Amino acid sequence: MKALTHGRFRGLDGHAALFDLATEPAAAPLATLRVAILESDIGRVTLRRQDGYRLDRGWAIAPDRAEPPFEGRLRDDFSGFANPASTVSEAGGIVTLAAAGLSAQVRLNPFGIAWYRYGEDRPLLRDRPTQAYFLSRKTGTLLHAMERHDDERHYGLGDKAGPLDRTGRRFAIDAVDPCGFDAELSDPLYKMLPFFIVDGPRGAHGIFYDNLALGSVDLGCTIDNYHGLFRSYRAEDGDLDYYVLAGPTVPEVTCRFSWLTGGQAFAPRWTLGFAMTTMTIADAPDADVRITGFIEDCRRHGIRCDSFHFGSGYTSIGERRYVFNWNRDKFPDPSATMARLKAAGMQPVTNIKPCLLDDHPRLAEARANGILVADGETGDPAVAQFWDGLGFHVDFTNPKGRQWWADGIRDALLAYGVTAVWSDNNEYEIWDEDAVCDGDGRPFPQGLARPAQALLMHKLAFETQAAQAPDKRPYTITRAGSAGIARYGQTWSGDNETAWKTLRYNLTQGLNMSLSGLYNIGHDVGGFHGPSPGPELLCRFVEFCALWPRMVMNSWKTNGIVNTPWMHPGVLPQVRSAMNLRHSLIPYLYTQMWRAAAEDVPAVRPLLWDFASDATGGAVEDAFMLGPDLLVAPVLEEGATTREVYLPAHPGGWYDWHDGTPFEGGRTVTVAAPLGRLPLFARAGAIVPIEDKEGLTAVAFGAPDHGGFGLVYVDDGETADWRKIGTTIEFRLRRDDAGFVLDVSGGELAAPIRVHGVGVPNLRFAGTEE
Repeated sequence: MKALTHGRFRGLDGHAALFDLATEPAAAPLATLRVAILESDIGRVTLRRQDGYRLDRGWAIAPDRAEPPFEGRLRDDFSGFANPASTVSEAGGIVTLAAAGLSAQVRLNPFGIAWYRYGEDRPLLRDRPTQAYFLSRKTGTLLHAMERHDDERHYGLGDKAGPLDRTGRRFAIDAVDPCGFDAELSDPLYKMLPFFIVDGPRGAHGIFYDNLALGSVDLGCTIDNYHGLFRSYRAEDGDLDYYVLAGPTVPEVTCRFSWLTGGQAFAPRWTLGFAMTTMTIADAPDADVRITGFIEDCRRHGIRCDSFHFGSGYTSIGERRYVFNWNRDKFPDPSATMARLKAAGMQPVTNIKPCLLDDHPRLAEARANGILVADGETGDPAVAQFWDGLGFHVDFTNPKGRQWWADGIRDALLAYGVTAVWSDNNEYEIWDEDAVCDGDGRPFPQGLARPAQALLMHKLAFETQAAQAPDKRPYTITRAGSAGIARYGQTWSGDNETAWKTLRYNLTQGLNMSLSGLYNIGHDVGGFHGPSPGPELLCRFVEFCALWPRMVMNSWKTNGIVNTPWMHPGVLPQVRSAMNLRHSLIPYLYTQMWRAAAEDVPAVRPLLWDFASDATGGAVEDAFMLGPDLLVAPVLEEGATTREVYLPAHPGGWYDWHDGTPFEGGRTVTVAAPLGRLPLFARAGAIVPIEDKEGLTAVAFGAPDHGGFGLVYVDDGETADWRKIGTTIEFRLRRDDAGFVLDVSGGELAAPIRVHGVGVPNLRFAGTEE
């Protein structure tokens, strides 16, 4: 690679500053760099080679939910942003671009950019002063290096494994199918998401590289005496096009990144119930009979299950799987199977995979229609290794491929009563260097945009379901993809290992997913791969997963013993208790997921989100906040019957959810944590909506000396027009001469609300019970 250390200012292009970059003052420029301020808190740097962009479009950027087309959003499209008027000045070899609340000081020699928030004299982000930009003339490789400080912490990068703070590690920007991954150490995993947050005494900022090629992010793993402390992003191909999110807090960065990439889809309410899937049932020769048995087992054991997710075994012919095929020996009447599940209160969800095996019954049709990712040298479909053998991937950048896939979803699945589809095994591990995507008539090497295929597969599933039932919100799931997948639906941490340490590191993995704009997330309950969980681990897994947005028990075990809630009768009451806790909190969780969709605020987040001024709380990695009111501290250690929990400083303290015990904030407490009792705390002043068979209850915690407020969002649970039809109801606590009164304002409920006080004497609400 060549170090681009010398810049020449060319002037303004609209509101952006243009620079030619070269290796020496008199050398011919190798690239043009564009610095722009798009919003008061968003800057952008785009580098264009002399022969143009490697890929002139992308699929991640969707400011303020401006949906990109399947063809992608052009890299030079600046629509959707405020694009404030800029001023530019030049003095002493530094060009300063300023607009709204942000400015960029560009040093010409050696070339580098320093970003400032208005009113601050220290940069929030500064390029490494020695050789910050590299570009290869022989390959597509590029590198960007930034100055780093030893008091900074790093978060984000999507579903990467390991601790919450990612400082000191290097991560591959790549995607594979790492079945049974180590949640502490494995890399890469499923998603390619080069976005990270830097937080420290200078405040927080974020950087997103809009590049879908293979690469890496180094957050202080490399130490080089010639450059001082630095972090870097490297891509094997593609374009250097990055966004600077100025913060200055972690929540502001995450919310802004969600806004930038299109936000979070709002899933139907039933998706917040417990769900079950297993390859074992759908793989069995008597699969339909086993599903009937599962429905009966749920009834017999008192387990509420709101959806059943079919593993791909329903598509099998022999030992192999063929998307959109129904095995009629296992499922003689798929419509009757779907109807039976729905009658039991379980929505059917089916797994689909984008690779057609080399003996797929419809392969000849797919080849004739040219809908597969191709080998650019031979013109034949590009061969890839898949689960059951070799195969060929559907190309979702091809309009004919999209139509074929949408027809399959509609005719082979939705027509039989399937409610939703789950896009799986879509990491697109096509390692043929000549593989080419159609690109909607403008082909490009598939290595430039592998995760775009997963994103477009996810988008197509969303839009196909929406077209089939336009009055209802779709529910779609994807395992792989890039930034932007949240705007279509749900994802999860993937095929985790059944192990105790998985609990601890799935927790931090999930928190970093939330900080990366992936809000509808969860983990496979009980562990997908590895040994079957014993009674204690199963119960702790259920507790751990009970208060994430996604709660799906999903497993594949070589011993054939599938994870079920009743697999260990000795802990079934405790498992049932944890599941019942989840279902009672669905009104609160549904409200948080509405906020995620409407306001770009994650439901699950680290303590540093809500308690940034509490240094001890900000470092907690073994607990999380569910919305603003509930602190969840799952048991993560084998054999533990108590749990030490740090409760952040908060006026009025905290209350134990289970028995109402009050605790002062700003200290570590030890609470009882027998099996089946998930340590859960409500902050003083919280008013939390819960439900049971009797209806909705507003539970108020603590007297209102420090404020008392709560919110519940209500709609029919699935309306597509939720922004207009849904309603919010606010609860406020006030004192009067007789005690405390709960005031309610906003929309109306179909049934009366009850009220209950914890640490609130003489609480009442007109027309309800205390």
